[in-house]
Amino acid sequence: MASKLQPISNKLPVFMHGADYNPDQWLHDPKIFEEDVRMMRLAKCNVMSVGIFAWSALEPEEGRFEFGWLDHVLDTFAENGIYAWLATPTGARPTWMSQKYPEVLRVESNRVRNLHGVRHNHCFTSPVYREKTAIMNQKLAERYSNHPAVLGWHISNELSGECHCDYCQNAFRDWVKAKYKTLDALNLAWWASFWSHTYTDWSQVESPAPHGETAVHGQNLDWRRFVSDQTLDFYKQEVAPLKAANPELPCTTNMMDLFYGLDYRTFAEELDVISWDSYPTWHSLPSDRNVATWFAFNHDLFRSLKKKPFMLMESTPSLTNWQPVSKLKRPGMHRLSSLQAVAHGADTVQYFQWRKSRGSSEKFHGAVVDHVGHEHTRVFQDVAELGETLANLTDVIGTSVPAEAAILFDWDNRWAINDAQGPRNGGLNYENTVVQHYSAFWEMGVPVDIVGSNDDFSSYKLLIVPMAYLLRQETGEKIEQFVKNGGTVSVTYWSGIVDENDLCHLGGFPGPLRTTVGIWSEEIEGLHDHDRNSLVMNSGNALNLDGRFEVHELCDLIHVETAEVLAVYGDDFYAGRPALTVNHLGDGKAYYLAARVSEDTFYQSFYDKLVEEAGVRRTILSALPEGVTAQLRTDGNTDYVFLQNFSGNEVSVALDYDGYVDAESGKAVVGQIEIPVNGASILRRITDYKL
Repeated sequence: MASKLQPISNKLPVFMHGADYNPDQWLHDPKIFEEDVRMMRLAKCNVMSVGIFAWSALEPEEGRFEFGWLDHVLDTFAENGIYAWLATPTGARPTWMSQKYPEVLRVESNRVRNLHGVRHNHCFTSPVYREKTAIMNQKLAERYSNHPAVLGWHISNELSGECHCDYCQNAFRDWVKAKYKTLDALNLAWWASFWSHTYTDWSQVESPAPHGETAVHGQNLDWRRFVSDQTLDFYKQEVAPLKAANPELPCTTNMMDLFYGLDYRTFAEELDVISWDSYPTWHSLPSDRNVATWFAFNHDLFRSLKKKPFMLMESTPSLTNWQPVSKLKRPGMHRLSSLQAVAHGADTVQYFQWRKSRGSSEKFHGAVVDHVGHEHTRVFQDVAELGETLANLTDVIGTSVPAEAAILFDWDNRWAINDAQGPRNGGLNYENTVVQHYSAFWEMGVPVDIVGSNDDFSSYKLLIVPMAYLLRQETGEKIEQFVKNGGTVSVTYWSGIVDENDLCHLGGFPGPLRTTVGIWSEEIEGLHDHDRNSLVMNSGNALNLDGRFEVHELCDLIHVETAEVLAVYGDDFYAGRPALTVNHLGDGKAYYLAARVSEDTFYQSFYDKLVEEAGVRRTILSALPEGVTAQLRTDGNTDYVFLQNFSGNEVSVALDYDGYVDAESGKAVVGQIEIPVNGASILRRITDYKL
């Protein structure tokens, strides 16, 4: 039975509601800060992230530190019941540092060093940059780690990028030596005999370069792993003096929407709490369903990293200034999109930014306080109203999302897929494929975890394995045992192709999953964008599904060994060959989908059957209108059902239980509930309810 987890901070055991705040940009006008504090209270904002890019204000010259302004900010916060995630300012370095120590600036893959500018244009390996960071963080820790307003540390900002300088080349060689121990092992893992690229000395190892080595896939993959590990090592170095001063203060760094460059699973092991920045492109179509499912997947991914509530560190209260079109949020969308994060496990709603910058590249990015400088705006009122809603939902803090289904998603798999050179260099669409499978569960209102290969699968009833191209032998064995123990797994085409070194499995695909799914994949065909085939359900198949469904992009030509055929291809020279199979193994079942189906209706029908077969829990048993989802959080005694309408229309949802109570008003809700356009309702029920 679920139970409540500890709040992110015992200093503020309620929903954190606030924003990134840059008082260092307004030191010339003290009245601005006075007004900001007044309006923070008015908007029911109780937390701010402060100092994220404030290095120049904190250390205007090397060795000269100015903390008086930050003292005043934090002391005033404490007097007004406002708290701070205090940032380390390492996301952008001051100009004096770049001028005096050019080695801190990054070298690009073409081996040319950057000029000073932008953010994260610094080398995470540079001894000077690490030294200057350690000095700054030590001083911040000594001064503020026991300040009453400080409830945690915000490390840097949106860590990203890579450097190819001599320091990084040496660090990469050290990383490779530690992993492989011998050159023979390295050459075998990288298959370096290809094109006679065998390494005979460690000094020959370099990072991939546009004018150098790019064709050794194992090397490309290890470079990405190294960049991720080296960035994490920099994060750990940042945290060390902060934890030494006060180990009780949590540390986080804000992650990004399905970010490609860093393996966030390894980061999760070091973070005390997960935080991320969410910027959907709402209102590009009449229905926001597709955007909603993409970001729901992200919310579930970040929650799953530590299996506990996360922080929505950044979102926009109105619009962005960097997307192709800066669309305003329609009425209701601010509340709906914020509660979407809460529904999937967020215990904070925070924004970029509190007050708009007057100049430079973010002067037109959305903010709670616009350039007009007062609270009499639509956006401010939206924020204040959400603050009221969150204040009434304190009981949700620390509750969990009880997922009995999981989707396998690994960073090194996506890196390897995108470097595969075949079978469709025009786009294998791994990420979109994973989210297409996820969308079926979103439509059904089935809670889902997003898991990695090293996670424990035993607590789940249903495991989805889409395009697991890079699949380690031990992961395949773990999935096989999951099925033998009674679990249901659904595997797709282009799975079990290579091992952890991007070397092809021998003995037939899908490699370590061949026994589990009971098929052998002989060939896979990449289809042109205009090509189509079809998947035709067999009459009387075990799932009792009917119909003919369009397939595109990839078609796997398979032979059944121990599996049963549920559907076949309808066209081309492989018409009549298996396209969907099921294999019984031990106490469980393994399904294999041999092609990418175009139509969402197939996935909805297919996974509806698998959810029913496996006995996977749904949030509610009622049928949900298209574009509407129901998400669940629970403490084991009380369930909180979040009904969210992204359909673009007013909808009515029939309820499956007569004992629902509106979580905000406390009023009973019986029969059905009307949800307006961009609407969200939060219902409470006891967990032993009877349908």
